[in-house]
Amino acid sequence: MLRYLIGIGIPYLGVMGLLPWVAAQDRYVLGVPFIFMWIFAWFVLTSGCLFACWMLFDRRASGAA
Repeated sequence: MLRYLIGIGIPYLGVMGLLPWVAAQDRYVLGVPFIFMWIFAWFVLTSGCLFACWMLFDRRASGAA
């Protein structure tokens, strides 16, 4: 269950759960609207969450194959 929370729950919360708050921000990061930087950052963070799931739960199982 924890692997689903890390792999799916955290990215879902970061993108969909916080999107109303992010959309209300009127800031720019390096000349790009904050909402675009937020979504782009979650591409990288989602990959990090999936990598963490693999390292914590599935790495030993894939080495046996």
